[in-house]
Amino acid sequence: MEVKKALFISQEIAPYLDETPMSLWGHDLPQGIKERGAEVRAFMPKYGCINERRNQLHEVYRLSGMNIIIDDTDHPLIMKTAPLPPSRISVFFIFNDDYFISVGRDQKVKELPKEPETLMTPEVNHERSIFYVRSVIEALRKQRWSPDVIQCSGWITALAPLYMRELFPDDPSFREAKIVYSLWDDDFGAPLNERLGELLVQDGINEATVHDIMGQPVDHTALTRLALKHCDAVMQCSPNIKPEILQMVQESGLPFMPYPGEENNVEAVAQFYESL
Repeated sequence: MEVKKALFISQEIAPYLDETPMSLWGHDLPQGIKERGAEVRAFMPKYGCINERRNQLHEVYRLSGMNIIIDDTDHPLIMKTAPLPPSRISVFFIFNDDYFISVGRDQKVKELPKEPETLMTPEVNHERSIFYVRSVIEALRKQRWSPDVIQCSGWITALAPLYMRELFPDDPSFREAKIVYSLWDDDFGAPLNERLGELLVQDGINEATVHDIMGQPVDHTALTRLALKHCDAVMQCSPNIKPEILQMVQESGLPFMPYPGEENNVEAVAQFYESL
């Protein structure tokens, strides 16, 4: 497959967050794919610890203002963007006061929270993930942009393949795209709230599709299983992945890229995309 347009739905991107294997991958991979001639866009949550002034974030008014309804409550979406250095790829930040801490431009750096909200308030991570994924989908549909490949990186993106394939199978933004899910050693510890399955059904997801998680806490393995059932390919991005998850990948029969190592990983990913 020739990749002319690539979308990266990420949990972490450097330099907006501290350098970790995931945030560095979130920075280097989009840039590497762009250097190979593709048009690239990226999304990530606008965590409160991201300094808007230092990172030159500004609001995208044509994409802001939508309401994402979760559990019969409206949650307004605010979309911000910044150019990713040095390539100036457009990174779109998903923000909402209910799930991410509001930090004004006049607040000092010392007043910023030190951790992403996923660690600070894990009890609402199930709703936070739904809000993030649905916001990305609605923004992409509004942009009328159709990527050839959609890379989902981090557990907070795990619901994206489910929503795209279950609720929008014929939408031109996703219909022809290959959805690739990244495997990371990013277990979130405390399971997601047992109402996750119920909220997905409220959104229109078939109850049979999420039968395995209905009415019970959802751990990292169960969330990964849900992603694997709806993606088109899998990529291992951490050297150490739970054996049961790798077993699920093997049983799925999905195209799989093993861990490529720390060097030349962009080239390995580009070749993997071409093979899909």
